[in-house]
Amino acid sequence: MAQKPSIPKGTRDFTPSEVIKRNYIFDIVKKHFQTFGFQPIETPSFENSDTLMGKYGDEGDRLIFKILNSGDYLSKVDDVTYSSKNSGALTPKISEKALRYDLTVPFARYVVMHQNEIDFPFKRYQIQPVWRADRPQKGRFREFYQCDADVVGSDSLLQEIELVQLYDAVFTELKLEGVNIKLNNRKILSGIAEVIGAQHLLIDFTVALDKLDKIGEEGVKKEMAERGLTPEAIAKVEPLFSLSGSNLDQLQALKELLKDSETGSKGVEELTFIVSTIEEMGLQSANLSIDVTLARGLNYYTGAIFEVAAPKGVKMGSIGGGGRYDDLTGIFGLKDVSGVGISFGLDRIYLVLEEMGLFPESIDRSLQVLCLNFGDKEALVALKLVSALRKKGVKADVYPSKAKIQKQFKYANNRNVPYVILIGEKELEENSFVVKHMESGDQQTYALDAVGDFVADL
Repeated sequence: MAQKPSIPKGTRDFTPSEVIKRNYIFDIVKKHFQTFGFQPIETPSFENSDTLMGKYGDEGDRLIFKILNSGDYLSKVDDVTYSSKNSGALTPKISEKALRYDLTVPFARYVVMHQNEIDFPFKRYQIQPVWRADRPQKGRFREFYQCDADVVGSDSLLQEIELVQLYDAVFTELKLEGVNIKLNNRKILSGIAEVIGAQHLLIDFTVALDKLDKIGEEGVKKEMAERGLTPEAIAKVEPLFSLSGSNLDQLQALKELLKDSETGSKGVEELTFIVSTIEEMGLQSANLSIDVTLARGLNYYTGAIFEVAAPKGVKMGSIGGGGRYDDLTGIFGLKDVSGVGISFGLDRIYLVLEEMGLFPESIDRSLQVLCLNFGDKEALVALKLVSALRKKGVKADVYPSKAKIQKQFKYANNRNVPYVILIGEKELEENSFVVKHMESGDQQTYALDAVGDFVADL
């Protein structure tokens, strides 16, 4: 009995329709990456294990897919290590490579290895799959694409402004209007922790603050208390719960709150420059909003923090995010190289576009014209016609065999083909072809030597 085929958990097959829709998103994102001056790079799907291990924390290390050494990988393992059943001791002896976990660490490795060939500031984009040995669930896969744009070698805030504009340009062309680009700064969070006397509890404080929209003000206060913040510290945080008004109004309130923190004041100054510049230049369709509860990437972001939310009414997690990091390449020995980057959440963007019906109506149309097959003589003429159409950029094909006409029409319907061409005995005699518009049922006859007339009518 033949084995029933299957694929690994957390992976997916993509249908032609899904691939076309994903490529639609890719193409628009890539176009704007290039318009903004980003250059493409690619890195290997697998890296040396020591490049990846230790860069994502203990949890991340556990989610890295290790690759077994080729050949008899157990032959170099001594009996004591083998019999100990200690995976931590055994793994380095049988696996020296691993599938990449993200695009950021390989990018840092790339910059260090190619630093003498790169023109700084270096603007790079990268769209490639990554792998994580995560527990598969809805919206979370073990193999998925990341879509990143980064600038390294510049600490200018003009880069942050450009990245906001880049988000706006991409989502505007995708017709995903009204996305909310949320903005915060790690220095502001550090400054708040400083003025309330909780520098040592920065992570605990921000993790609780980040839950404001989920559990409300009282819930956040309760969690802060459980995480060790004093009643006095929590009281000093209260103004954050009632920030209102325009972005600049909120920044003015933060400026007052953080006036005694040099770090916090610097963060407010940076955000004020970004926000005021964006307001002066304007955005096409996105909204920009200050969100002091935004606390993603605190282990590596040192300045601006970005997160993009879908338009109101769409229940979806973030569809993009990023931030500034002051020492990305330091893990590989190249110190003090500042950078800032963003990513697009391809899978979530796909789901949002699908839910809102924003994919172009004709996007699934992989074939514009199908010539039916009435026999060998007719098929030869149809092939010549199809060749002429393809040279003019028309997606055209000939049904490969002389099947029942009903079956051929059904095939055309299933492929969502808008035009079917018929060349039978009568058309051969008259050097013509008949075009049937599948939606309206209308038919029109053209001369075989007037293909351009048909193409003009498409």
